[in-house]
Amino acid sequence: MPVVCLVVLSFLSGAVPYSVILGKLFLNKDIRKYGDGNPGGANVWRASGPVFGLVAIALDFLKAYFPVYYAATASSLPQNALMAVAIAPVAGHAFSPFLRFRGGKAVASTYGIWFALYGLTDGLLVMALTSAFFVIIQTIDAWSVLMGMGALLVYLLLNNAETYLRLLCLMNLSIVAYKHRKDLKPIKLRPVLATVIRGSKWI
Repeated sequence: MPVVCLVVLSFLSGAVPYSVILGKLFLNKDIRKYGDGNPGGANVWRASGPVFGLVAIALDFLKAYFPVYYAATASSLPQNALMAVAIAPVAGHAFSPFLRFRGGKAVASTYGIWFALYGLTDGLLVMALTSAFFVIIQTIDAWSVLMGMGALLVYLLLNNAETYLRLLCLMNLSIVAYKHRKDLKPIKLRPVLATVIRGSKWI
């Protein structure tokens, strides 16, 4: 299949707004009226609870995973072409033409493309564990996401990953940062940790 077709199909796969579709078909709700107004799995969770929320997150993950996995395993694409196919579903989700280019924040789709490229290996674990660590110590979700992606980029640099992977991560980080730009408020530590830090000043 021509590279351009793969990129377009990958973009369109990522652009399908499953969270909005689930909200309308099964919940009779516009999930963009909940939480931060984002058409993503987190707001499906807020609108209906964990069951539909997890389904929406899984669909957003898989719509990015499948085209990239196919491109990485079933085709002999050069690295630059694979990079284009891989970033396409993230861009599609973030700037969905089905939603007048007002898409979601591309977190689940980001994990989808990296799982397709890496599998459950050190790089993906570094990203996930770093994000989880920042979820635990502070309250701004946007920073947790970006710190995880930043950790992945550092991992790729330290391990001399192929250039296309480093460029892909940088592009991915740029899209995710842009979509989270309004949420990047000063970091607020969790109360217990903040108390410990304040107390340590007297030690």
